[in-house]
Amino acid sequence: MDKLSREEVLHVAHLARISLTDEEIEKYRRDLKVLMDDIDKIKEVKDFDSEMMYTPINDNTRLREDVVGEMLSAKDVGVNAPKKNGSFIEVPVMINE
Repeated sequence: MDKLSREEVLHVAHLARISLTDEEIEKYRRDLKVLMDDIDKIKEVKDFDSEMMYTPINDNTRLREDVVGEMLSAKDVGVNAPKKNGSFIEVPVMINE
């Protein structure tokens, strides 16, 4: 089958709540058929076993140990802040209302 039927295209257009001209119907008859053929190709792919889904790479990531250090004072933290308001650091607004 080279194309979908006119009724099938009109049904899809109705579901999408769009109106189509005669030229668009002909175009979508071919385009939707190509899309459906591609979907059928994907369906033909065999399922893989869960064992095959494991990554072949051993994860030997070394993480440093958590070490509790000294806390910075509020004065030390605010030294590099571009704008301050009392003990608060002012930051630019990121969301417009």
